Amino acid sequence: MEGVAYEQFLGLERDHWWFIGRRRCYFTLLEHFLKNARDLRVLDVGCGVGGMLPELARFGKPIGIDSDRRSIEICRERGFPNSFLGGGMDIPAQSGCADLVTFFDCIEHLPDDERALRDANRVLRAGGHLFISVPAYQFLYSNNDKVAHHFRRYTRGELVRKVRAAGFEVVKATYVNVTLFPLILPAVLLFKLKEALFPKLDDTRTNLSHVPARPINSLLAAIFGGEGKLLRYLSAPFGHSLALIARKR
Repeated sequence: MEGVAYEQFLGLERDHWWFIGRRRCYFTLLEHFLKNARDLRVLDVGCGVGGMLPELARFGKPIGIDSDRRSIEICRERGFPNSFLGGGMDIPAQSGCADLVTFFDCIEHLPDDERALRDANRVLRAGGHLFISVPAYQFLYSNNDKVAHHFRRYTRGELVRKVRAAGFEVVKATYVNVTLFPLILPAVLLFKLKEALFPKLDDTRTNLSHVPARPINSLLAAIFGGEGKLLRYLSAPFGHSLALIARKR
């Protein structure tokens, strides 16, 4: 990522509705499908500045892995010494060592996502679980994706095919951030139109550049986060992002 994006993530992950909502939603799903498992060996690949490590600690002692040296330093400063420099396509871990591998908004940053999925399969024990979240729909690719160095966005069918090809059985695959999608979609399309009409060579702004007023921020977080309770039992046909849980065959 650009340095500005890391600084934004570090400053906003505890306060911005999108970070709060996705944590609530994703960990509601994980708790449900992992059946409240504990003492797991967890690898968080592409951990960034460690925003998911405190929540992953409920399942065991998580190990953070990221290719950015400064991000690993921040994770250690935040109390997660088991954070290491490494790539998502060649995970620095022994084969069969992990019970859970997570890619929270990670594989879209990798030039070869299929290779990353195969390596996740390698480091998982038989029956171990994989969690993936990614941005949805390539037609929504915008300046925000460019700043974050995304190679692609996904459809549910594409992600499921790639995960199965890597040797996994898909347990759950659903779109998320569903309720707010009718509001997000026209906003993104308007931003894309503005980018086309008024291109800037050095535009480092993202859709996380500002935190809304507290009541609105809390409402948006509650809406996004609350989706996890329904998505345990239903799979949404559209949404701004995707979440997938799979099991190694």
